[in-house]
Amino acid sequence: MRVSLHNLSFTEEATLRTQRAKMSYQAAFARHHIQQGLTRISWVTWSMIAITTSLWVLTASQAALAAGAHSIRDILIFITRSAVTIQPQDDQTISKVLITDGGKYNTLIIQGQYWRFITPVFLHANALHLGLNMLNLLFLGIYLERLAGHTRLLFIYLVSGVISIIASFYFAPQELSVGASGALFGLVGAYSMFILTHRRAMNWKGIPAIIELIVIVGFNLGLGLVIPNVDNYAHVGGLISGCLLGWWFMPYYKASADNTLTDTHRLSARWPLALLTILGTLLLAITALYLNGTKS
Repeated sequence: MRVSLHNLSFTEEATLRTQRAKMSYQAAFARHHIQQGLTRISWVTWSMIAITTSLWVLTASQAALAAGAHSIRDILIFITRSAVTIQPQDDQTISKVLITDGGKYNTLIIQGQYWRFITPVFLHANALHLGLNMLNLLFLGIYLERLAGHTRLLFIYLVSGVISIIASFYFAPQELSVGASGALFGLVGAYSMFILTHRRAMNWKGIPAIIELIVIVGFNLGLGLVIPNVDNYAHVGGLISGCLLGWWFMPYYKASADNTLTDTHRLSARWPLALLTILGTLLLAITALYLNGTKS
């Protein structure tokens, strides 16, 4: 008799958790539909795409001019030539421009150019590099911005992007690194945590969705092992930081005493944790600078 009561209690608790997860899951996805006007537009995602694309146009044009281009036609020929694979004769020129414009280059960071912990997120080597990252940002960014909101998406994107560069700075000190892929891995990690915390609200306890995410992450990390010049250290750094940020800040709704649903993970409610996250990121950068300095 005691066992049956215990089992009943366990079943009731599991049922209650499932109901709470479903309630939070539905509230998170309903959030976008009740917004009006400009708040419905995923302006953070579109702004990141516009800024990143504009900077690529600038750096690609600078590289073409440095290579001897004298007209718009010459610039387009240069860009097209290295659109998919950077040609050997263009590699050095493009690298110099990316270093000048803010790429992750350890020597200059150690000399005090600390802004290079963020600027590489907005720079790309060629058209294919830019296109793949911006296509991923377009779909994933809009989806998560509707789910989590403008400020929270921007916070996760930038913090995970910076941490991805810190990881590359420490573990790949000799490599020039640029690209938004570390920040994108951060978004994937954040969404993974949202799925994990709401798995009870999904079919088959969210197992198919979790497996799908594992396959996507594994495939992309695997590509980094076979394709040259892919910074997997940045990818892993972005993914891990995104998982932590998702666990702390992705939407989770609870009912208050008056049955009003409140997102307990919103930044305004967790601003001390957000501040600690920023301070922790700074501390991580300082530690990486110190350790790399002692190695050199």
